[in-house]
Formats: sequence, C-alpha cells, structure tokens
Amino acid sequence: MLAMSSLDEREAAALVALLQVRPSGIAWQDIVELVGLSGSARAVWDRLVPPTLFEDTDLASALHDAAASVTAWRDEAFTFTTFLDDDYPRRLRGVRQTPPVIFYAGQAKPDEKAVSIVGSRQADDNALAFAATLARSLVDRNLTVLAGLAAGVDTAAHQAALDANGRTVAVIGTGIRKYYPPQNHGLQDQIARTGLVLSQFWPDASPTKRSFPMRNATMSAYGYATVVVAAGEHSGARIQAREAIAHGRPVILTRRVAESTEWGRALIGQPGVYLAATVEEAADRIDHIFSLDDRLAEITQMMSRGASG
Repeated sequence: MLAMSSLDEREAAALVALLQVRPSGIAWQDIVELVGLSGSARAVWDRLVPPTLFEDTDLASALHDAAASVTAWRDEAFTFTTFLDDDYPRRLRGVRQTPPVIFYAGQAKPDEKAVSIVGSRQADDNALAFAATLARSLVDRNLTVLAGLAAGVDTAAHQAALDANGRTVAVIGTGIRKYYPPQNHGLQDQIARTGLVLSQFWPDASPTKRSFPMRNATMSAYGYATVVVAAGEHSGARIQAREAIAHGRPVILTRRVAESTEWGRALIGQPGVYLAATVEEAADRIDHIFSLDDRLAEITQMMSRGASG
C-alpha cells in the first residue's frame, strides 16, 4: 500500500467523495483497497464515477462539496489525515478495517507503542484499581496507555496515565467535535492537550450502535496488545478481544474475565491469548510480548541485510 508525505487537496477530496457517495454501494473497506493499490483516489473516482454519470446532480456536486469540507477541516483545531499520508498511524494500515480517514487532536506518533486497557463501564472498585495500577505500570515502561474514553475501566486507565505524567491515547466512537460520555468532556480535552484523541468518523458524527464496535477494531489495530480487565458476555471488550485475535494482536485476559464469561473461557488456549491473575502478571505478559516483537524486528533486519548483501 502506497503512502504519501501529504495527500494533496485534490486527492483528499476525491477520497472523501468516494466515502460519502460510495458509488454502486461499494464498501469503504473496498475503497481503501482500490485506492491503496492505485495510489490515487482521483483515479478510482474517475473509474467508478465516469463523466457520463454527472447528469446526477448529487454526483456532480460531490467532489466540490468534499473539497470544501477538506479545506474547512484544515482550518480546524483538529488534524485531518488519510491512510495514504505519512502521519497516519502505521499499525492501522495492516488490517482489513483500516480507517480511510482519521481526525485527531493532539500529537500523533505513527510508530507508537501502545497497549489497550479495556473493560466494563460498570466495573467495580477492584477492576478500576487493576486498570489504574496497570496503566501506571505501562507508563513506567514508557508505553502508551490506549483506551476508548468510556466510563469505568477506560476512564480509570486514562486518568491514571495522566496522573503519572504518561502518554495516553483515546480512540473515540464519535466525531472529533463530540464529547461522549458528556462527563468526560474535561478528560477528553486534557488528553488532547497532552496525548492524542483519535476518531475515524466524520467530525460531527454522534455515537451509534455500529460506531463503538468499529472503534474497538481500531483500538485493537492501533495497539500492540489488548488487556481485558473486566467484561460481561456482551461487552465491547469481547468485540475488541475477538478483533485483536483476528489482527494477530495478543490478548491478555484477567483470570476473572476468563472464568466468568463463556467467550473468555473459549479463548483460553488460543494462540496469542494470555491469562493474568494480577497486575504484575499482566505486566510480565506485556514485557514478554514486546521482547518477542523486538526479537522479530532483529531477525527481519538480519534477513534484510542478508538479502541486500
């Protein structure tokens, strides 16, 4: 998949128009694949929306409207970027659910080493303490704390990272101009000032039933691993664990989750799934995951040098 230093306005507008119009009902994942293969959103637009279709007024104005939106977004307090830009998070490019565009407030780091801490919005005090302590442990390791800004476990993880002067990233299930849940308005602004708030939805998009599973898939892809602290049978954390396995990302389940949910029990023994009874065990699993990643990077470099020599 090609990457550009900065997508010009014409290309960015064509990508936005493709996503908004979705010619012939094409899925956005397929738009990502077509544009990624060709390296040009405008070329894909011209192929899918030939001039003969411009008798349709909506199609005729789509590019103009998209260009106007892109220009307006460039003047906003947030940053708009596409999957072809260099500042796009590298790890999001390697999955089927690659968000075509993202909007973010704060400082982006394309090669960030982050770990997701996820769990129930109605978590008890033990789960909240586990999330907060683990977040501080990640900060001590110079790792980024990744969560979804939801009430409960997510909030505990974000706040603990901030209190420890660490970096935290919030992947939200709404547009970047929205605040959800409302009580986390101040927390979202604080994360934007010191870390990163990231959205894959149009800036004014409200939360929907579909947006949060999509957010969980993006969190899974962005991070190196997912730690599920507390979750029920139908929790969004369950969705993220499933997506993480599909993405080839390790999953760490607390023993409580593994023993109290059917889906948790079903994951035990699967490749890349670890159990942790304590924060210390979870931290040890994370150290192991990153040591394996470092070793793989060393082997890849050695093979690359051997091939070039």
